[in-house]
Amino acid sequence: MRLSPYQQGQSTIEGISNPIKLSSNESSQGPSPLAIAAYQQAASQLNRYPDGSQSALRDAIGETYDLNPQRIICGNGSDELIQLMARAYVGDGQEALLSENGFIMSNIHCTAQGADLVIAAERNYQVDVNAMLTLVSDKTRFCTIANPNNPTGTYIDGSELRRLQAGLPDNCLFLIDEAYAEYATAEDYVTGIALADECDNVVVTRTFSKIYGLPSLRIGWAYCSAGIIDPVQRIRTPFNTNGPAMAAAAAAVKDTAYIEKIRTHNASWRERISRTLTEMGIEVIPSQANFYLLRFAKDSNKSGGAAGAFLQSRGIIPRPASGSDEFLRITIGMDHENEAVLQALSDYMDAP
Repeated sequence: MRLSPYQQGQSTIEGISNPIKLSSNESSQGPSPLAIAAYQQAASQLNRYPDGSQSALRDAIGETYDLNPQRIICGNGSDELIQLMARAYVGDGQEALLSENGFIMSNIHCTAQGADLVIAAERNYQVDVNAMLTLVSDKTRFCTIANPNNPTGTYIDGSELRRLQAGLPDNCLFLIDEAYAEYATAEDYVTGIALADECDNVVVTRTFSKIYGLPSLRIGWAYCSAGIIDPVQRIRTPFNTNGPAMAAAAAAVKDTAYIEKIRTHNASWRERISRTLTEMGIEVIPSQANFYLLRFAKDSNKSGGAAGAFLQSRGIIPRPASGSDEFLRITIGMDHENEAVLQALSDYMDAP
Protein backbone atom coordinates (compact mmCIF):
# COMPACT_ATOMS: atom_id res chain seq x y z
CA MET A 1 0.00 0.00 0.00
CA ARG A 2 1.23 3.50 -0.84
CA LEU A 3 -0.87 4.96 1.96
CA SER A 4 -0.33 4.93 5.70
CA PRO A 5 -3.36 5.62 7.90
CA TYR A 6 -3.70 9.06 9.46
CA GLN A 7 -2.72 9.13 13.13
CA GLN A 8 -4.88 11.51 15.15
CA GLY A 9 -3.65 13.25 18.28
CA GLN A 10 -3.62 11.21 21.47
CA SER A 11 -6.50 12.05 23.82
CA THR A 12 -6.01 9.82 26.89
CA ILE A 13 -3.31 8.89 29.39
CA GLU A 14 -3.70 5.61 31.23
CA GLY A 15 -4.38 6.22 34.90
CA ILE A 16 -5.17 9.93 34.50
CA SER A 17 -8.86 10.82 34.34
CA ASN A 18 -8.75 14.40 33.00
CA PRO A 19 -5.49 15.03 31.17
CA ILE A 20 -4.60 18.35 29.57
CA LYS A 21 -5.05 17.57 25.86
CA LEU A 22 -2.75 19.74 23.74
CA SER A 23 -2.21 17.32 20.86
CA SER A 24 -4.73 18.34 18.19
CA ASN A 25 -4.56 22.16 17.85
CA GLU A 26 -8.11 22.57 19.12
CA SER A 27 -9.42 25.89 20.44
CA SER A 28 -9.09 25.81 24.22
CA GLN A 29 -11.71 28.55 24.49
CA GLY A 30 -14.44 26.56 22.78
CA PRO A 31 -17.05 27.91 20.36
CA SER A 32 -18.97 31.17 20.55
CA PRO A 33 -22.01 31.00 22.87
CA LEU A 34 -24.02 32.12 19.83
CA ALA A 35 -22.84 29.02 17.95
CA ILE A 36 -23.87 26.75 20.81
CA ALA A 37 -27.31 28.36 20.94
CA ALA A 38 -27.77 28.00 17.18
CA TYR A 39 -26.73 24.34 17.35
CA GLN A 40 -29.22 23.62 20.12
CA GLN A 41 -32.01 25.40 18.25
CA ALA A 42 -31.29 23.34 15.14
CA ALA A 43 -32.09 20.17 17.11
CA SER A 44 -35.79 20.73 16.45
CA GLN A 45 -35.15 20.18 12.73
CA LEU A 46 -33.24 16.91 12.89
CA ASN A 47 -36.02 15.19 10.97
CA ARG A 48 -35.35 17.41 7.93
CA TYR A 49 -32.61 17.18 5.35
CA PRO A 50 -30.16 20.10 5.50
CA ASP A 51 -30.06 22.81 2.84
CA GLY A 52 -27.99 21.24 0.09
CA SER A 53 -27.22 24.66 -1.37
CA GLN A 54 -25.61 25.75 1.93
CA SER A 55 -26.99 29.23 1.23
CA ALA A 56 -27.36 30.55 4.80
CA LEU A 57 -23.81 29.58 5.74
CA ARG A 58 -22.33 30.84 2.48
CA ASP A 59 -24.13 34.15 2.97
CA ALA A 60 -22.86 34.45 6.54
CA ILE A 61 -19.27 33.78 5.44
CA GLY A 62 -19.62 36.20 2.56
CA GLU A 63 -20.97 38.94 4.84
CA THR A 64 -18.22 38.52 7.45
CA TYR A 65 -15.32 38.30 5.00
CA ASP A 66 -16.80 40.56 2.29
CA LEU A 67 -16.81 37.78 -0.29
CA ASN A 68 -19.16 36.74 -3.07
CA PRO A 69 -21.18 33.80 -1.67
CA GLN A 70 -21.44 32.33 -5.17
CA ARG A 71 -17.70 31.64 -4.99
CA ILE A 72 -17.96 29.77 -1.67
CA ILE A 73 -18.49 26.04 -1.24
CA CYS A 74 -18.77 24.29 2.13
CA GLY A 75 -17.71 20.83 3.15
CA ASN A 76 -17.42 18.26 5.90
CA GLY A 77 -14.40 20.08 7.24
CA SER A 78 -11.84 21.70 4.95
CA ASP A 79 -10.36 18.21 4.74
CA GLU A 80 -13.28 17.05 2.56
CA LEU A 81 -12.84 20.08 0.31
CA ILE A 82 -9.17 19.27 -0.21
CA GLN A 83 -10.22 15.73 -1.06
CA LEU A 84 -12.86 16.94 -3.53
CA MET A 85 -10.38 19.28 -5.21
CA ALA A 86 -7.88 16.44 -5.56
CA ARG A 87 -10.59 14.17 -7.02
CA ALA A 88 -11.54 16.83 -9.55
CA TYR A 89 -8.11 18.06 -10.60
CA VAL A 90 -5.40 15.40 -10.33
CA GLY A 91 -5.15 11.75 -11.34
CA ASP A 92 -3.04 8.87 -12.64
CA GLY A 93 0.22 9.85 -14.29
CA GLN A 94 0.00 13.44 -13.06
CA GLU A 95 2.00 15.13 -10.32
CA ALA A 96 1.01 16.82 -7.09
CA LEU A 97 3.56 19.32 -5.82
CA LEU A 98 3.75 19.70 -2.04
CA SER A 99 6.09 21.15 0.55
CA GLU A 100 8.09 18.95 2.92
CA ASN A 101 5.98 19.82 5.95
CA GLY A 102 2.25 20.30 5.50
CA PHE A 103 -1.16 18.88 6.23
CA ILE A 104 -0.59 15.16 5.75
CA MET A 105 -4.13 14.56 4.45
CA SER A 106 -3.25 16.50 1.31
CA ASN A 107 -0.60 13.87 0.56
CA ILE A 108 -3.10 11.10 1.28
CA HIS A 109 -5.84 12.54 -0.93
CA CYS A 110 -3.50 13.07 -3.89
CA THR A 111 -2.00 9.61 -3.54
CA ALA A 112 -5.49 8.10 -3.45
CA GLN A 113 -6.14 9.68 -6.84
CA GLY A 114 -3.11 7.94 -8.30
CA ALA A 115 -0.98 11.08 -8.49
CA ASP A 116 2.77 11.03 -8.04
CA LEU A 117 3.83 13.16 -5.07
CA VAL A 118 6.65 15.61 -5.67
CA ILE A 119 7.93 16.93 -2.34
CA ALA A 120 9.98 20.12 -2.11
CA ALA A 121 12.45 20.52 0.75
CA GLU A 122 11.86 23.40 3.13
CA ARG A 123 14.34 25.99 4.34
CA ASN A 124 14.40 26.84 8.03
CA TYR A 125 11.10 24.94 8.48
CA GLN A 126 9.45 27.27 5.98
CA VAL A 127 7.97 26.66 2.52
CA ASP A 128 10.77 27.28 0.01
CA VAL A 129 9.22 28.77 -3.12
CA ASN A 130 12.44 28.41 -5.12
CA ALA A 131 12.63 24.71 -4.29
CA MET A 132 9.01 24.19 -5.26
CA LEU A 133 9.28 26.03 -8.56
CA THR A 134 12.38 24.01 -9.48
CA LEU A 135 10.22 20.87 -9.31
CA VAL A 136 7.40 22.10 -11.54
CA SER A 137 7.00 19.97 -14.68
CA ASP A 138 4.56 19.53 -17.54
CA LYS A 139 2.87 16.87 -15.36
CA THR A 140 2.20 19.22 -12.43
CA ARG A 141 -1.57 19.48 -12.05
CA PHE A 142 -2.02 20.11 -8.32
CA CYS A 143 0.00 22.19 -5.88
CA THR A 144 -0.86 22.82 -2.25
CA ILE A 145 0.71 24.47 0.76
CA ALA A 146 -0.60 25.23 4.24
CA ASN A 147 -0.13 28.88 5.20
CA PRO A 148 0.43 29.09 8.16
CA ASN A 149 1.89 25.64 7.98
CA ASN A 150 1.25 22.60 10.14
CA PRO A 151 3.20 21.21 12.01
CA THR A 152 5.73 24.06 11.87
CA GLY A 153 3.47 27.11 12.32
CA THR A 154 5.58 29.07 9.83
CA TYR A 155 4.27 31.07 6.87
CA ILE A 156 5.29 32.75 3.63
CA ASP A 157 4.36 36.36 2.94
CA GLY A 158 2.07 37.66 0.21
CA SER A 159 4.81 38.31 -2.33
CA GLU A 160 6.13 34.75 -2.04
CA LEU A 161 2.59 33.40 -2.34
CA ARG A 162 2.13 35.30 -5.58
CA ARG A 163 5.52 34.22 -6.90
CA LEU A 164 4.61 30.59 -6.33
CA GLN A 165 1.30 30.96 -8.13
CA ALA A 166 2.92 32.78 -11.05
CA GLY A 167 5.42 29.95 -11.54
CA LEU A 168 2.77 27.23 -11.82
CA PRO A 169 1.21 26.10 -15.11
CA ASP A 170 -2.21 27.58 -15.87
CA ASN A 171 -3.69 24.07 -15.78
CA CYS A 172 -2.37 23.39 -12.27
CA LEU A 173 -4.73 23.95 -9.36
CA PHE A 174 -3.06 25.90 -6.54
CA LEU A 175 -4.74 25.13 -3.20
CA ILE A 176 -3.83 27.29 -0.20
CA ASP A 177 -4.82 25.60 3.05
CA GLU A 178 -5.53 28.40 5.54
CA ALA A 179 -6.84 26.40 8.49
CA TYR A 180 -4.82 28.61 10.86
CA ALA A 181 -5.15 31.95 9.03
CA GLU A 182 -7.29 33.59 11.70
CA TYR A 183 -4.48 33.16 14.24
CA ALA A 184 -1.85 34.94 12.14
CA THR A 185 -0.79 38.37 13.41
CA ALA A 186 2.43 39.01 11.45
CA GLU A 187 2.26 42.32 9.60
CA ASP A 188 3.37 40.77 6.31
CA TYR A 189 1.02 37.78 6.49
CA VAL A 190 -1.49 37.96 3.62
CA THR A 191 -4.22 35.43 2.96
CA GLY A 192 -4.73 33.96 -0.51
CA ILE A 193 -8.24 35.39 -0.86
CA ALA A 194 -7.19 38.24 -3.18
CA LEU A 195 -5.17 35.79 -5.27
CA ALA A 196 -8.25 33.56 -5.60
CA ASP A 197 -10.20 36.61 -6.78
CA GLU A 198 -7.63 37.36 -9.46
CA CYS A 199 -6.62 33.89 -10.67
CA ASP A 200 -8.76 31.12 -12.12
CA ASN A 201 -6.53 28.34 -10.75
CA VAL A 202 -6.41 29.33 -7.06
CA VAL A 203 -8.56 27.97 -4.23
CA VAL A 204 -8.35 28.90 -0.54
CA THR A 205 -9.69 26.52 2.12
CA ARG A 206 -10.70 27.50 5.65
CA THR A 207 -12.08 25.54 8.59
CA PHE A 208 -14.38 26.00 11.58
CA SER A 209 -12.35 23.39 13.49
CA LYS A 210 -9.65 25.73 14.80
CA ILE A 211 -10.32 29.29 16.01
CA TYR A 212 -14.11 28.80 15.74
CA GLY A 213 -13.95 25.80 18.07
CA LEU A 214 -16.26 23.45 16.13
CA PRO A 215 -14.13 20.40 15.20
CA SER A 216 -16.78 17.92 16.34
CA LEU A 217 -19.21 19.32 13.75
CA ARG A 218 -16.83 18.88 10.78
CA ILE A 219 -17.47 22.04 8.79
CA GLY A 220 -15.22 24.05 6.48
CA TRP A 221 -15.34 26.22 3.37
CA ALA A 222 -13.44 27.06 0.23
CA TYR A 223 -13.25 30.22 -1.87
CA CYS A 224 -12.44 30.09 -5.57
CA SER A 225 -13.73 30.88 -9.03
CA ALA A 226 -17.02 29.52 -10.34
CA GLY A 227 -15.01 27.51 -12.86
CA ILE A 228 -13.21 25.64 -10.10
CA ILE A 229 -16.39 25.06 -8.11
CA ASP A 230 -18.41 23.61 -10.99
CA PRO A 231 -16.73 20.16 -11.29
CA VAL A 232 -16.53 19.91 -7.50
CA GLN A 233 -20.27 20.51 -7.20
CA ARG A 234 -20.82 17.65 -9.63
CA ILE A 235 -19.00 15.11 -7.45
CA ARG A 236 -19.81 16.21 -3.91
CA THR A 237 -22.65 14.44 -2.15
CA PRO A 238 -25.86 16.52 -2.03
CA PHE A 239 -25.97 16.82 1.78
CA ASN A 240 -22.28 16.77 2.69
CA THR A 241 -22.75 19.43 5.40
CA ASN A 242 -25.28 18.74 8.15
CA GLY A 243 -27.89 21.22 9.35
CA PRO A 244 -26.81 21.78 12.97
CA ALA A 245 -23.19 22.20 11.87
CA MET A 246 -24.12 24.86 9.30
CA ALA A 247 -26.34 26.67 11.82
CA ALA A 248 -23.57 26.75 14.42
CA ALA A 249 -20.95 27.82 11.87
CA ALA A 250 -23.15 30.64 10.54
CA ALA A 251 -23.57 31.99 14.07
CA ALA A 252 -19.88 31.52 14.87
CA VAL A 253 -18.59 33.38 11.83
CA LYS A 254 -20.77 36.38 12.63
CA ASP A 255 -19.48 36.65 16.21
CA THR A 256 -16.34 38.57 15.24
CA ALA A 257 -15.83 40.06 18.72
CA TYR A 258 -15.55 36.59 20.24
CA ILE A 259 -13.05 35.47 17.58
CA GLU A 260 -10.92 38.57 18.09
CA LYS A 261 -10.80 37.82 21.82
CA ILE A 262 -9.48 34.31 21.10
CA ARG A 263 -6.99 35.64 18.56
CA THR A 264 -5.60 38.15 21.07
CA HIS A 265 -5.37 35.54 23.84
CA ASN A 266 -3.54 33.14 21.52
CA ALA A 267 -1.07 35.76 20.27
CA SER A 268 -0.25 36.87 23.81
CA TRP A 269 0.46 33.34 25.01
CA ARG A 270 2.33 32.44 21.81
CA GLU A 271 4.78 35.27 22.44
CA ARG A 272 5.18 34.49 26.14
CA ILE A 273 5.65 30.75 25.58
CA SER A 274 8.24 31.32 22.86
CA ARG A 275 10.20 33.76 25.00
CA THR A 276 10.08 31.58 28.12
CA LEU A 277 11.06 28.33 26.41
CA THR A 278 13.86 30.03 24.48
CA GLU A 279 15.27 31.22 27.80
CA MET A 280 15.19 27.59 28.98
CA GLY A 281 17.40 26.59 26.05
CA ILE A 282 14.66 25.04 23.89
CA GLU A 283 14.48 26.08 20.24
CA VAL A 284 10.98 27.32 19.38
CA ILE A 285 10.15 27.42 15.67
CA PRO A 286 8.47 30.83 15.05
CA SER A 287 4.73 30.20 14.80
CA GLN A 288 1.72 32.12 13.50
CA ALA A 289 -0.74 29.40 14.51
CA ASN A 290 -2.30 28.17 17.77
CA PHE A 291 0.56 25.76 18.46
CA TYR A 292 4.32 25.77 18.69
CA LEU A 293 6.93 23.30 17.49
CA LEU A 294 9.90 22.64 19.75
CA ARG A 295 13.29 21.36 18.65
CA PHE A 296 15.76 19.68 20.97
CA ALA A 297 19.35 19.64 19.70
CA LYS A 298 20.69 16.22 18.74
CA ASP A 299 23.92 16.81 20.65
CA SER A 300 22.07 17.53 23.91
CA ASN A 301 20.81 15.02 26.45
CA LYS A 302 17.25 16.17 25.80
CA SER A 303 14.81 15.05 23.13
CA GLY A 304 11.28 15.55 21.90
CA GLY A 305 10.34 12.02 22.85
CA ALA A 306 11.66 12.30 26.38
CA ALA A 307 10.08 15.74 26.83
CA GLY A 308 6.77 14.33 25.62
CA ALA A 309 6.97 11.45 28.06
CA PHE A 310 7.80 13.86 30.89
CA LEU A 311 4.78 16.01 30.03
CA GLN A 312 2.56 12.94 30.01
CA SER A 313 3.81 12.03 33.46
CA ARG A 314 2.40 15.41 34.51
CA GLY A 315 -0.94 14.71 32.83
CA ILE A 316 -0.24 16.75 29.68
CA ILE A 317 -0.65 15.34 26.15
CA PRO A 318 1.55 16.95 23.44
CA ARG A 319 1.97 15.74 19.84
CA PRO A 320 5.20 13.90 19.04
CA ALA A 321 6.72 14.45 15.62
CA SER A 322 6.65 11.46 13.30
CA GLY A 323 10.03 10.28 12.12
CA SER A 324 12.16 12.46 14.40
CA ASP A 325 12.98 12.50 18.09
CA GLU A 326 14.12 16.12 17.90
CA PHE A 327 10.68 17.71 17.74
CA LEU A 328 7.54 18.10 19.84
CA ARG A 329 4.38 20.05 18.96
CA ILE A 330 2.14 21.57 21.63
CA THR A 331 -1.18 23.40 21.28
CA ILE A 332 -1.65 26.73 23.04
CA GLY A 333 -4.28 26.08 25.69
CA MET A 334 -6.07 27.86 28.49
CA ASP A 335 -4.07 29.93 30.97
CA HIS A 336 -3.66 27.18 33.59
CA GLU A 337 -2.81 24.62 30.89
CA ASN A 338 -0.05 26.80 29.45
CA GLU A 339 1.30 27.46 32.94
CA ALA A 340 1.40 23.71 33.58
CA VAL A 341 3.33 23.13 30.35
CA LEU A 342 5.90 25.81 31.14
CA GLN A 343 6.45 24.45 34.63
CA ALA A 344 6.76 20.87 33.40
CA LEU A 345 9.24 21.78 30.66
CA SER A 346 11.25 23.85 33.13
CA ASP A 347 11.47 20.84 35.44
CA TYR A 348 12.40 18.60 32.50
CA MET A 349 15.21 20.89 31.37
CA ASP A 350 16.52 21.18 34.94
CA ALA A 351 16.57 17.43 35.45
CA PRO A 352 19.94 15.69 34.90
